[in-house]
Amino acid sequence: MSRATDETLRSYAKSNDMVVITADLDYPRLLALTQEEGPGTILFRGGDYSREQTLTLLSRVLELIPLDDLERSIVVIERERIRRRRLPIA
Repeated sequence: MSRATDETLRSYAKSNDMVVITADLDYPRLLALTQEEGPGTILFRGGDYSREQTLTLLSRVLELIPLDDLERSIVVIERERIRRRRLPIA
């Protein structure tokens, strides 16, 4: 799936109850434009993260946000903060 289009990825993740983890800013834009309620997305912003940083931040997201909410949200991870926006984005 690493070379799949955003639309293919969105469809696959939604059909399989998955959350998309990405650093691609275009992907959340697709969700906003289509006003879809999912799939949930975790967006890493702000450059390269080490494996350790990535796992630590993902663990924090999973501690803070219940899975039911995560499936209907865009979570933006930045170096200094984590933000969540519910889907669909109007």
